[in-house]
Amino acid sequence: MRISAYTAVAALVGALAFPAGATAAPASGDGTASLGGARFDQPYSRFAPAGTVLRPATPEKAGLDPAPITAFERAVATWENPASGASYLFPGATTLMVHDGKVVERGAQGYAVKYADATTQLPQDQWVPARTDTIYDLASLSKLFTSIVAVQQLEAGRIDLDTPVAHYLPEFAANGKGDITIEQLLTHTSGLDADPVPSLWAGYPDVPSRVKAILDAKPISPPDTRYLYSDLNMLTMQLVLQKVTGKPLDTLVREHIAGPLHLTDTGYNPPASKLSRIAATEYEASPPRGMLRGEVHDENAWALNGVAGHAGVFSTVDDLAVLAQTILNGGVYRGHRILGEHGVRLLEQNFNQAFPDDSHGLGFELDQIWYMGGLSGPRTLGHTGYTGTSLVIDPASRSFAILLTNRVHPTRSTPSTNPARRGIAQALAKAMPVKAPGGGTSWYSGQGGATTSTLTTGPLAASGPAGVDFTTFVNTESTDRVYLEASTDGGSTWSALPMKVTGTGAPSNEVTSLSGQAVRAWWHVHAEVPAASDGLQLRWRYTTDPVYEGRGVNLTGLTVTDASGVLLDSGDPGVALNAVGWQRLG
Repeated sequence: MRISAYTAVAALVGALAFPAGATAAPASGDGTASLGGARFDQPYSRFAPAGTVLRPATPEKAGLDPAPITAFERAVATWENPASGASYLFPGATTLMVHDGKVVERGAQGYAVKYADATTQLPQDQWVPARTDTIYDLASLSKLFTSIVAVQQLEAGRIDLDTPVAHYLPEFAANGKGDITIEQLLTHTSGLDADPVPSLWAGYPDVPSRVKAILDAKPISPPDTRYLYSDLNMLTMQLVLQKVTGKPLDTLVREHIAGPLHLTDTGYNPPASKLSRIAATEYEASPPRGMLRGEVHDENAWALNGVAGHAGVFSTVDDLAVLAQTILNGGVYRGHRILGEHGVRLLEQNFNQAFPDDSHGLGFELDQIWYMGGLSGPRTLGHTGYTGTSLVIDPASRSFAILLTNRVHPTRSTPSTNPARRGIAQALAKAMPVKAPGGGTSWYSGQGGATTSTLTTGPLAASGPAGVDFTTFVNTESTDRVYLEASTDGGSTWSALPMKVTGTGAPSNEVTSLSGQAVRAWWHVHAEVPAASDGLQLRWRYTTDPVYEGRGVNLTGLTVTDASGVLLDSGDPGVALNAVGWQRLG
């Protein structure tokens, strides 16, 4: 079962309740790109204009290449098909991609409901297709709502990042937790364990005893000594928020996020009237809950009556799109402000400098290539959820990608959805243009894992020292490297040439390879071949390890000179280069 993205996008106007003729405000004038379509190699530094609203568009009208988006949709059809064998990931999925306020993909494939129990499929006429307005259990994406409420209370002066949690909840000081701060809860550096042990639902008879168990939790390490992703952090944050506001978390989310932004399908414990649009999750025998549909999947959240700091929110791609655009707009959407610009900056500020692989804003994960793919970068923020969900927001390109699935239907014994999470982010990144400075042709490689691409010259009539110059845009995982190599024996052996790199964020020292996603800028590279001879060959080699990739590598302006003059100029139409895994553009 498949609903075409391009068909679905046409229906988006009604789904997001756009007023007739609504458009985005003019570009912010930050010297980068216009709303006609941002280039991936010209990143934004400012928020999107506050008046930017979501509106449907085709990839072409947004200035994007439709091919990566179409390829992603084909991949979803594989991931939701049990006949795909090891490639099967989930029964159904709903997806959405936005670039510069333009909804360039909105699709649904597979089934929201397919199974009667852990092993038995329903009769096929009872299968419920996934739709573009299907409501999903967000699982840990719920942490983002808790975090936004926390930043709202920070802006209101009711909490402070450096203040110990025990200041607000004196009982929390039990078992040596008196020094844990609000910031450490929101950045998962508190030292608390990942989950309550025993679980709230199995170890305690009622909600009051479960709340006491959260307050009594024993840390497993001192605060600020390690990063450990912990549901207990957000459960504790929930209790803080409820204490300082006098309101339960579901009310806070409804009144301060869902209500102002008109997120009509977002909240805890969805009403029975929406059951027909809700995706089923797991069939649970322990606890004996049966097939879950419209009831939170996470057992600890269920033990708190469905409202928890770490899980419990249900939503759609359309509602999450409004929330993501609100963040890109600096905290406001259609004139309704839920955060100040400083508050939004706290979501994308890395507080975990001491833990380089675990960059984290307040509640939001940052720069996690394992699911952010080619959109990853120091300011890229998002989260994943156990039910098979992900949200990736890239302020540098004013883009975001949303994947909602029911991968735990009918059991949680399914493969990770990370290939699909990376896939949607990678598709959007590759769809955005990267253009050679000053125009002209370039070479591009956007290969998969465990692959090598080479771009090789023919024999050059060099004599004496030779210089090699080129301009490159590199967006790769740190372990995926680009080399410039030379051969003087017809390509039998190759030696890496040291390179001097200049440009924004370029390496300060001479290097033998290039990589990284921290900077989206073109670099100029110069290398020397000290004693070149007739028959010299050069090649640009890009190699990836088996996991994770960035957007890829672009090369332009490849020139080789010696004392006699220009030996090679890639801008010359007559120049022949042997390309394996490289595509010539422009």
